[in-house]
Amino acid sequence: MRWLVTGAGGMLGHDVVDELTRRGATVVGLDRAALDITRPEAVDAAVREHRPDLVVNCAAYTAVDDAETDEARALAINGDGPRLLARACAAHGARLVHVSTDYVFSGEARTSPYPEDHPTGPRTAYGRTKLAGERAVLEELPGASAVVRTAWLYGVHGANFVRTMIGLEARRDTVDVVDDQRGQPTWSADVAERIADLGPRLGPDAHGVFHATSSGEATWYELAREVFSLIGADPDRVRPTSSAAFPRPAPRPAYSALAHRRWQEIGLPLPREWRSALHEALPRIRKEGLPRETP
Repeated sequence: MRWLVTGAGGMLGHDVVDELTRRGATVVGLDRAALDITRPEAVDAAVREHRPDLVVNCAAYTAVDDAETDEARALAINGDGPRLLARACAAHGARLVHVSTDYVFSGEARTSPYPEDHPTGPRTAYGRTKLAGERAVLEELPGASAVVRTAWLYGVHGANFVRTMIGLEARRDTVDVVDDQRGQPTWSADVAERIADLGPRLGPDAHGVFHATSSGEATWYELAREVFSLIGADPDRVRPTSSAAFPRPAPRPAYSALAHRRWQEIGLPLPREWRSALHEALPRIRKEGLPRETP
């Protein structure tokens, strides 16, 4: 198979390219400078030139708070861009995996993981724009596309919560972390593997919405304590606090765990538990993902 990955300069996009390369696939990764997915001519030219069997769209506007006052720009990238990609894929005979988010749900008044077919109800501009992208992909490329929702991503590349906690442990005696938001810490490398597994199966019997998050649940506070513990620091240096202590322009979901039924339906195992992934990821993040000190 020939693969084309957009947003290849980001954390997940980088991991998708690495995973496909490791598997011996023919893959072209295009970062934002190489492909602006909001430009129709550029999108069509990229798909026509590289002739992929499958496109993975990791390009996104992810500044959740900025989107509250910049929704038009967020919509252009998160909503219009995926539609252009889907149309180009339809025109040139490619399939499409589009990466989305837990923010398409409200995150309120729920205590069990959201199934893939649960009604959406975003409370933020970011969530609305990502939902627009989901709908565009599924409308333009029915039967040959998949929406892969993920959440709470961390990894080697780019800024993320786990890397931040490692840095704060070295600089502060204590760290206050929110304990009233619950979700699924997810290693981006695991999501990349899921996408690589899904691609060859994508078609009439395997399309639609999938949830690519780790199994289990945690709060940000619980995740921070686990990070401290794994790097040999005292987890009691992490102190719980509420979301009110960190007011943001965009409300964060109080509960955003996702269910994983669709993977079993296409013959793939459930995602592994978040602690197992974190235990494997941390040594790599500390070795490869943290800025090196200048001698």
